[in-house]
Amino acid sequence: MDRLLLMHSFVTVAQVGSFSGAAKKLGSSGSLVSRHVAELERQVGVRLVNRTARSVSLTEPGRRYAEFAARILDEIEAEDAGIAQLHDRAEGTLSVICPKWIGSLDLGDAIAAFSAAHPKIQIRFELGGMSDRTYDFLDSGFDIAFHTRDLRDSSVRLKKISSLPFVLCASEEYIKQHGSLSHPNDLAAHDCLVHLNDPVWRIGHGHASTLHKIRNIAFSSNSYIALQKAAVHGRGIALLPQRPAYDDLVSGALQVLLPELAVPDRPLYAIYGPGRDTPRKVSVFLDFLAGWFARNPIPGIRP
Repeated sequence: MDRLLLMHSFVTVAQVGSFSGAAKKLGSSGSLVSRHVAELERQVGVRLVNRTARSVSLTEPGRRYAEFAARILDEIEAEDAGIAQLHDRAEGTLSVICPKWIGSLDLGDAIAAFSAAHPKIQIRFELGGMSDRTYDFLDSGFDIAFHTRDLRDSSVRLKKISSLPFVLCASEEYIKQHGSLSHPNDLAAHDCLVHLNDPVWRIGHGHASTLHKIRNIAFSSNSYIALQKAAVHGRGIALLPQRPAYDDLVSGALQVLLPELAVPDRPLYAIYGPGRDTPRKVSVFLDFLAGWFARNPIPGIRP
C-alpha cells in the first residue's frame, strides 16, 4: 500500500486523536483509517499508537514518527505548490533545439531578443543533433524543437511561427560565363550548390510547381552560409534562404533567377510536448517568436 497514503492517515489520527475523527476529516471510514495505521506499523516495524475502547494515543516512537511524517508531507505539499506556480509563471529553464541551418538564420536573433525581454527564463539553445523522429527532442530533455516540414504526430503539438522565403540565385560573374535560366529544366546543364539535406528543389508555386533532383552538384555543404559564399564567388546556382542572402541580393553580388516562377516559402514550425496544459514559459516563448517574425518581415527583392 502507498506509504504516503498511510502516513497521511496516521498524521491525521495523531492530530485529531481518534480514528473516527480522522476518518471524518479525511472523508473516509474509521475502519479504513485503522487499517492504514496498522499497515504503517507493520511496514515501520514498531507500534505507533496505543488503542483503547475510547481513545487513541501515540507511543514514544509514534510521536517521533508523527513529527517526521508531518514534516515530509508538508515538504511534499510545498514542493507541489512550487512546481505548480513554476508551471504557471514565465520563468525557469527553457531548452530549445533546431537544425543548424535554421538556428544560424534569424531564428537566433529572435531567440536572443526573447531572452533579453524575459530574463527570468534561462535559454538553452542547441543547433543540430536532431533525430528524424519528431518526438525524440522530448526524450532528450528539450521543451521545443523547430522544423520546416509538416508533421502529423499525435505525440507532439505544432505551432506555425513564420514562413521562410527562399530564392534561386547566382552571381553576375557566373551568369556571364554560363548564361541564365529560361526554364527550371535548364538546371541540369548548370553547376549547382546544394545543401546536403535539400537535394531536391521545388520551383514555382501551387500546381505549377515542379520538383528537380539536382545531379550536377559543384559544391555541397550542410551550411547555407557556406553555399551563399560559394555562390557569391561564382561557383554556381544556389537555392538560399532569402533573409541571410538579402544584403548580397540588394548589392547585386547575387541575382535572382526565374523571378517569374519564384520558389515556395517554407513554414517554420515549433513543436512541443503533448497535452492541453502548456507551461507558461513555452506559450510565452511561442507567442513572442511569432510576434517577432511578424514585426520583422523580409523586404522584397527586385530582380
